Amino acid sequence: METYFVIASLLVFLGAFIQTATGFGMAVVAAPVLIIIYPELIPGPLLVVGLFLAAINAFKYRKDISWASLRSAIIGLFPGTVAGGALLYLFDVEQFTIFVGVVVLLAVIISLLPIKIYETPNRLLMAGFISGFLGTSSGIGGPPLALLWQHQKAHLVRANLAVFMVVSCLMSLLIQIPIGYMSMQHVYLALPLLPASYLGYRSAILFIEHLPQKAVRHLSLLLCSMAGFGTIYSSLNSF
Repeated sequence: METYFVIASLLVFLGAFIQTATGFGMAVVAAPVLIIIYPELIPGPLLVVGLFLAAINAFKYRKDISWASLRSAIIGLFPGTVAGGALLYLFDVEQFTIFVGVVVLLAVIISLLPIKIYETPNRLLMAGFISGFLGTSSGIGGPPLALLWQHQKAHLVRANLAVFMVVSCLMSLLIQIPIGYMSMQHVYLALPLLPASYLGYRSAILFIEHLPQKAVRHLSLLLCSMAGFGTIYSSLNSF
């Protein structure tokens, strides 16, 4: 268990670094591996860590928040969160392993497409729904909105995604309480990972101005691809 905790802390640190630098990425990096080696951390405890990190980033970038863009996304978040909670209620989290891996790879593929998808109220509504569904069921809720906002200025993406994730994590955690995926035991599992998340955040702040945005994005996609393929491979071998 101590070895698993060290690995989990390293994944959270790396994910927090990438998320602070790019706007999203902690759950995408951490969830595919954690669901195999430490499934108790998915989705509840990882969402607690995600809420902590999102709150810090939302406060830091509070001056860049665009409430006009967030409004439609948050409206779509409500039914998406309920749908994700229903999926958790009907199935065991261990059955989501391949699902999480596929979600990660799809997010990478979509990010690499040579097209620009501009935001509209309806697209924000749909992205909010999908984010709520994925965030509640697997802990990975950032990619749909990150896709819509990927061509905006970096500080705007960081600010808006951070606020959205604060609301998303809170809603997901609340809906997980009655179905048994969030309790004080899950909070206790999350607490030791908070320092790793904060260190990842602080490290990114120190280096963020010196890191080319394109290089950080490519690193994030590479890590996500490795995590997604690794998750699917391990799941297929377990059958």
